[in-house]
Amino acid sequence: MTAAEPDWPRTIVHADMDAFYAAIEQLDDPTLRGRPLLIGPDSPRGVVLTASYEARPFGVGSAMPMWRARQRCPEALIVPPHFERYQEVSKIIMGVFGTFSPRVEALSLDEAFLDMSGSERLFGSPQVIGQRIKDAVFAATRGLTASVGISATRYVAKVASGFSKPDGLTIVPQRAARAWLAPLSVATLWGAGAKTVAQLEALGLLTIGQVAAADPQWLMRELGKLGRRFHDLANAIDARAVQGSRSAGSVGWERTLSSDVRTRRELEPHLRAAADAIAHRLRYRAITAQGVRIKLKRADFRALTRQCALAEPTDVGATMFDRAIELLAAVTDTGPFRLVGLAAFDLGAKGDGRQLHLVPAADTRSRRLEVAIDELVERFGSGVVQRAGDLRRDHVVRGPVNLDFLDD
Repeated sequence: MTAAEPDWPRTIVHADMDAFYAAIEQLDDPTLRGRPLLIGPDSPRGVVLTASYEARPFGVGSAMPMWRARQRCPEALIVPPHFERYQEVSKIIMGVFGTFSPRVEALSLDEAFLDMSGSERLFGSPQVIGQRIKDAVFAATRGLTASVGISATRYVAKVASGFSKPDGLTIVPQRAARAWLAPLSVATLWGAGAKTVAQLEALGLLTIGQVAAADPQWLMRELGKLGRRFHDLANAIDARAVQGSRSAGSVGWERTLSSDVRTRRELEPHLRAAADAIAHRLRYRAITAQGVRIKLKRADFRALTRQCALAEPTDVGATMFDRAIELLAAVTDTGPFRLVGLAAFDLGAKGDGRQLHLVPAADTRSRRLEVAIDELVERFGSGVVQRAGDLRRDHVVRGPVNLDFLDD
């Protein structure tokens, strides 16, 4: 089967690393191999970022509260995340993908789409393409495995990559895609969260095949625009192209606190740390942001957000912190708060044509200082420089809960 035949109007690959954070920790420390790991802060209020495959049979998974994961798998080792290392490996992996296709769309540090349409003469059949990508990733990372799904649409390729994890390779030709999807749960539909899945099940739709066979007009009456989208996906219809130049929709930092806080004074140090971390990440990627958003989560888990546009694109932490403080002042809710976060959005590459005016002298000085700190960190490692205000933090769950994410 080749991309030139009807089954392959396009050849879309979705590659997803297996238990990425945990796998890197086991790669770097052989004593951790074969042992159940929970990657995340060692705190009852923390959240599991990734569980190793040895821990997953106990019902442990990403985004689970750490206390619950420890109850289910008491013998698991808790390992704090090392995001600089994860980013380093991610850069290697994305570089490998770039050797196969100029159209690579990263969804996060550990997964991406590749458009391999028309490449069969260079690389071979979809089966050969998938295996070559897996082998190249394994060799470049010296031992990490990726699961790969290949189909003619983004949606089916993404579902296929998770079908036989870990270290899987699943090929779904276009003519077989609808039947292949049919027995899968509606929870597999892209964009169907827990509430939507419950709504679909209440309508008597338990499988993707039932959604595919349903009247699209009825689905739209019941679910709105999602109904039309789900009907298309269930019938393996997804015309979205792989966006090779796509950048992150946002770069964010969140932290769950070990005890609830109420005052602005208690929140400010975390926003400062968030602004510094995000700015470093923007400079590393040579991109800027023109929007800032803060997020607070109350003790009752209700989330509050405030955001604003910036007068100029920036990669300066001090600038983002100043805007974050202004947004914080506009929050009238008195909490208490269990989580604080910051995100930079409306991202673009430096020199992408957006209008630039005179940069304030204070921003220029701040950027020089932050770049100098970048260089110290690169040379001597993280933690070599700290702000005086960061030396005492009585409320933090050690380790970020979600330090780096891409909005799809």
